[in-house]
Amino acid sequence: MSTASETPAGGKDAAPVQDKPDNRKTEELKPFTEEGAGEALTTNQGVRINDNQNSLKAGPRGPTLLEDFIFREKMTHFDHERIPERIVHARGSAAHGYFQVYESQAHLTRAHFLQDPKARTPVFVRFSTVAGSRGSTDLARDVRGFAVKFYTEEGVFDLVGNNIPVFFIQDAIKFPDLVHAVKPEPHNEIPQAASAHDTFWDFVSLMPESMHMIMWVMSDRAIPRSYRMMEGFGVHTFRLVNEAGESHFVKFHWKPLLGLHSVVWDEAQKISGKSPDFHRGDLWEAIEGATSRSGSWGSRWCRRPTSTSTTSTCWTPPRSSPKRWCRCSGSGSWC
Repeated sequence: MSTASETPAGGKDAAPVQDKPDNRKTEELKPFTEEGAGEALTTNQGVRINDNQNSLKAGPRGPTLLEDFIFREKMTHFDHERIPERIVHARGSAAHGYFQVYESQAHLTRAHFLQDPKARTPVFVRFSTVAGSRGSTDLARDVRGFAVKFYTEEGVFDLVGNNIPVFFIQDAIKFPDLVHAVKPEPHNEIPQAASAHDTFWDFVSLMPESMHMIMWVMSDRAIPRSYRMMEGFGVHTFRLVNEAGESHFVKFHWKPLLGLHSVVWDEAQKISGKSPDFHRGDLWEAIEGATSRSGSWGSRWCRRPTSTSTTSTCWTPPRSSPKRWCRCSGSGSWC
């Protein structure tokens, strides 16, 4: 390694200045590094683009526009990936039940099933992990899907959510990238049902907005004791409109009547080794045994009046899943 021959500015006793730092790690990584200089990001048709991380919106607070052909192409490609072991929410269990509103919510919505306290609306709910394959363990450290399908007199209403109220991203165009990052490494299909690998943490390091979600995933919420003992969230902000045409932004929140319970990591590992179907078996046995409140949840609306103001700091933008806001009132239950 050569050094500068001139006398350093700090005097003759100062340390010599190196022309190039000695970085052996950089040299070791070169065989595994791809150089992207001179290459361009393109669509599947070869059209050069400079951004596939932000979708087109109708104004700063508007919805995603279908004229965004980059977004449509990316999501279409993702939705048609039918490799079974790389599909999200492959591992799950579901049950039938009914929903019954505690009190009329006519001041918020014109939907009939949210207005009549005597009406029982059939529901089908599915709980799931996200990253693992269909045969993976129930107690992997992961987000849990919490999807409820309401079979109402006016049609089917799908409320797709998770057991965590926030999410990794704000723009849906990033979702395929998130899923591809958290799935097992493409060259060896390792690790299974786990986020402890390079591609996922590379994604997180480049998406500061995901840090709130990471704190939840690394908490006890990611290893629930039972499907019957975890909360559910619609995650997104929804708009409900009443008969008068007045609208409110709302969030959906399911509260388990059995309480919120988790296991510790050591328990999760041991249970996974002995009974990978632990959550599925627990739900099945509770239903077969017809135990009291075998699986019951109370729901709450978290609501705010709609506003066109862009100065609000507690919940703008309205679809921002990495944030939380709450002013809740009891609304109904299902079991």
